[in-house]
Amino acid sequence: MQVMGIRFCSVDAQSESMSAFFSALGLQPVDPASNHVFAAGNGWIETWAATEDMPAGVMLQIVVDDADEFAAHARSNQLDPQGPVEAHGEKIYFLQAPSGLNITIQSALA
Repeated sequence: MQVMGIRFCSVDAQSESMSAFFSALGLQPVDPASNHVFAAGNGWIETWAATEDMPAGVMLQIVVDDADEFAAHARSNQLDPQGPVEAHGEKIYFLQAPSGLNITIQSALA
């Protein structure tokens, strides 16, 4: 079990101003056409506008070598990861931390 990186995702009404902020800070967009995902070391920062399909909130995405193994480990420690869902070339499990922070555990599909 190995953590490969983390990603931060914010979904809210300020996504355009946040994108401008990250650009002004010197972060480079992964896809300059969309300007909503910025490179950050081994991970990235995403900022999106809230929609009906994507409700407002903040999410910590933990990228791991094997999401199934991490989910099994979480269950063995009385946590309740939901999923998996396969999307965007990744296997994804969802959890909520005691603080209410939304968290995903995800790994690349084989």
